[in-house]
Amino acid sequence: MTIDDLTAPRTDHLALPEDLADLLFREARTVSQFTDEDVTDEQLAAVYDLVKWGPTAINTVPLRLLVVRGRDARERLAAHMSEGNRQRVLEAPVSIVLAADPGFHRHLPVLAPHMAGMAESLEPAAEQRAQMARTNALLQVGYLIVGLRAAGLAAGPMGGMDAAAIDAEFFADNGWQSLLVVNVGYAEGAGTSYPRAPRLSYSQASLTV
Repeated sequence: MTIDDLTAPRTDHLALPEDLADLLFREARTVSQFTDEDVTDEQLAAVYDLVKWGPTAINTVPLRLLVVRGRDARERLAAHMSEGNRQRVLEAPVSIVLAADPGFHRHLPVLAPHMAGMAESLEPAAEQRAQMARTNALLQVGYLIVGLRAAGLAAGPMGGMDAAAIDAEFFADNGWQSLLVVNVGYAEGAGTSYPRAPRLSYSQASLTV
């Protein structure tokens, strides 16, 4: 096997058709320019109902979504975004604050009945719960972005924000902890003015031991 073999796309080993691989990964872009077409609650629910099956530790599924639609709510969120992201929030069809729920353990008797006793042991372990929630919610963020693409939607995730201020503004009552904000809609043209950037090859990104 040559180095060219290792760096070439391994399309012959995929279990999904080429057009679907393009839709989900190869042709999909991070989008900042959207059309005016609405994104419905039914679409978002369908995406969540698909991606919730992605694996998380002990089936914790700690990702929580705050769907921001109204103008007043948009302005409240935009006030806590970095300067370059404020207008994006105001103009996108819908923005979603993606958050981790450190109170995920309360659902374990339903989500992981074989580990139901863990809910009680995790109750006093706030730091451990917060770390577990963050790690597993970030896994779910990746699933969600791919799920949005599977629904024909485009996503523009953003990390430039004051997370503590967003938590105080929106999550004071439930303790959720914001991770990212993602704008969602239908891409306007390519959805971005930036050219497609390269990626590392398998040989550059992996080691075998």
